[in-house]
Amino acid sequence: MVAKLKDVAELAGISVTTVSRVINNYGSLSEKTIKKVHAAMRELNYQPNALARAMQGKPSKFIGLIFPNLINPFFAELVNELERQLFTKGYKTIIASSAENPEIEHDYLSMLMANQVDGIISGSHNLDIKEYHQVTAPIVSFDRYLADNIPIVSADSYQGGQLATQYLIEHQVRRIAVMVDEDQSVSPTVNRLQGVVDYLGQHHRSFDPLDVHHVDLATVFPGIYDGVIASNDVQALRIVNIYHRAGLRLNQDYFLTGYNGSTLIRQTNPELPTVIQPIAELSTKLIATLMTRIKRPQDTVPSVVVPVHFYTPQN
Repeated sequence: MVAKLKDVAELAGISVTTVSRVINNYGSLSEKTIKKVHAAMRELNYQPNALARAMQGKPSKFIGLIFPNLINPFFAELVNELERQLFTKGYKTIIASSAENPEIEHDYLSMLMANQVDGIISGSHNLDIKEYHQVTAPIVSFDRYLADNIPIVSADSYQGGQLATQYLIEHQVRRIAVMVDEDQSVSPTVNRLQGVVDYLGQHHRSFDPLDVHHVDLATVFPGIYDGVIASNDVQALRIVNIYHRAGLRLNQDYFLTGYNGSTLIRQTNPELPTVIQPIAELSTKLIATLMTRIKRPQDTVPSVVVPVHFYTPQN
């Protein structure tokens, strides 16, 4: 049988009203009373009804997280850090992996709204802009443009493109390949390519853009390239493997840069130069921006850009 509020009150030896005040963090209560209620809730496995709270006009204390996939180490670590930081603020999370599928994302959005989440952090961009306009919950976007009224928290993609290119130029590579994701949106990620183009232009260097969706890596590489700018770390490691099979050594026979710089990648592949997007700081900014939207839903909240830095392997 599912435990009810009165069961918690009876076990704790206090009134239902007092239990409700503890759960809702309302009013002045002694630490002894709070501990008694929490102990009774644990013993009975009592779970407050978030939907019922929302229907009463109270916060549900749930935040929805929508990201394209959790296979990518960067997204997995970002979601983990968001969940950790939100928990310290009294929020629980509902995590949705959209699998880069618009129908799945649509269903998850509907599910999150049905559960009356207090807000949503989205790192996906499958849906048409109008669908995000229809969502009533406060939303903050990670690194993607969703709608004019939805603030974006992003890493400095332009700076990242410049840092990656600077690394190759400093190592005097002769022929550069740049992996390009043909994103036609106005998302901040397009600034990364602009950073690459501008830096190469300043040094009077040319490059070959390779569309990630149409190029066969095993056919193109190693080829003529002794310098490669990959679009992410996972892709970079695939290219490294191709060069390795050809008997070429990273950071000696050729130079390559990744992007994202998750802890897992740096621990398992410390030889990979990469642009680091600071996960802890991005998470803090995403949550702070969302909390502002929750508290002041009618206000225009500015977007935030977080600096990146470059990881150079130790010799």
